[in-house]
Amino acid sequence: MSASTRALAGGFAVCAAVVSSAQPPTYETGTQVVRIVATVTDEEKRLVSDLSAEDFDVFDEGRAQRVTLFRHDSVPITVVVMLDTSASMTLNLDNLREAAEQFVIRLMPGDRARLCVFNDKIQFRPATFTSDRDELVRHVREADYGNGTRLYDALADSLDALRDVEGRRVILVFSDGGDGDSRTSFGKIVHRAQLDAVMVYAIGYSSRWFDGDKMVQAAPDPRLPQLASETGGGYFELKRSRDLPSTFTRVEKELHSQYVLGFAPTVRDGRVHKLEVRAKRKDLRVRARRSYVAE
Repeated sequence: MSASTRALAGGFAVCAAVVSSAQPPTYETGTQVVRIVATVTDEEKRLVSDLSAEDFDVFDEGRAQRVTLFRHDSVPITVVVMLDTSASMTLNLDNLREAAEQFVIRLMPGDRARLCVFNDKIQFRPATFTSDRDELVRHVREADYGNGTRLYDALADSLDALRDVEGRRVILVFSDGGDGDSRTSFGKIVHRAQLDAVMVYAIGYSSRWFDGDKMVQAAPDPRLPQLASETGGGYFELKRSRDLPSTFTRVEKELHSQYVLGFAPTVRDGRVHKLEVRAKRKDLRVRARRSYVAE
């Protein structure tokens, strides 16, 4: 690891220690708990980080649940960073590389990541999840162009990569185009994410590019906001590539400012159950996954 990266990582480690020491106590009862990761913002869209378990209401199919798990320390994440490098990104790939590099540099100690570069091909780098930021940065800088946008297939492969991972699992996907030529359906992606409790963050970008004949307007896949909403992540749509680094950094900050809640379900019927998490304060907004499979 380079000296600059070690220094930055060390700074984040100190911050994490300070934040963790100030958190309310963690508690957990029962052996079967449905875990929910929640992001809380105020009316100005600022992150709220001083709540306790008593500040939340959790509902399973409309029925209030007793919170038996609560954490607000820095829970490590395992994340797949998906980067669309299809031909429409020709003029903006440098900004995308910079944004992804800033994201992986800011990963906290204990976090692990892999890169998924997709176009008409899908490539994972490195071979396994790693906490080595220098290695991740090197792979980000090597990301190159291709044709097509196999978005749904890449999401399916990313879910496969996370399947046997313990702890918090996240996909951060950037794309500037609709899915093309994937064999995987969108419905299957949503169901898999529900079943595996994977949080999906999505960044969509509306770009213009030259296809060899004329300028073409590219738009992000319209289903990305739904996927992010269903899984409790966030969706950001950009029109300027220079906003990419700050948006990737915003996602990283959110991921390390979230609450982990849980309850013990009374019914395990194998069905998809509707979830709702609310803050008791009316001026706060909570984002959390909207469903779980009661297995």
